[in-house]
Amino acid sequence: MQEYPVKRGYYRDLPGSIARSLRDCFGVEPVRVGDHYQISYGALELLDAAPGKDGKTLVVHTESDIGAPDEVILDTNKRFRAFLDAVTGYSTKERVKRAKSVETE
Repeated sequence: MQEYPVKRGYYRDLPGSIARSLRDCFGVEPVRVGDHYQISYGALELLDAAPGKDGKTLVVHTESDIGAPDEVILDTNKRFRAFLDAVTGYSTKERVKRAKSVETE
């Protein structure tokens, strides 16, 4: 399970943003389970996304299909990064930089 910070202004409608971004990035309708949204796509047997307890983070749990072909894995990873970019407001580079700064503190 990973927790990603969400940029200020992006967490105003975080649940709606999660559902909308799953639809836009993966092209599938998410299933709502409580405050969690779940999908299955490509190399992901399960992607479960929900707002964090403080409402200012995104909590994501994934289960991968380790037998998926390389092309499917690459496509799924690209879509997953686009999903994180859309929901958190941070690019992949910014997320890595923030994660490194938290580790050194």
